[in-house]
Amino acid sequence: MSQDVTGDKLVVIKIEGMHCHSCEKALRKSLLANPGVHEVEIDLHTGQASVLYDPKAVRIRQLVDSITAAGYRAAGFAARPAP
Repeated sequence: MSQDVTGDKLVVIKIEGMHCHSCEKALRKSLLANPGVHEVEIDLHTGQASVLYDPKAVRIRQLVDSITAAGYRAAGFAARPAP
């Protein structure tokens, strides 16, 4: 079953504290646990997470809280409509 992502937005979040692939996995799992998050890409080398999400179902604040709950720090973000 495919999801309707026409109203989705993309946010790129700068994350501090990632050191390894286990960090990537923990962050991906934490972010995907939010209803309305459709896709997560973590880049260990740039220290960023790209999150495709439904703004009607989840807020950026919730995504930041998920990062904090996983033991990392969100150091800023840039949001834009999904491509």
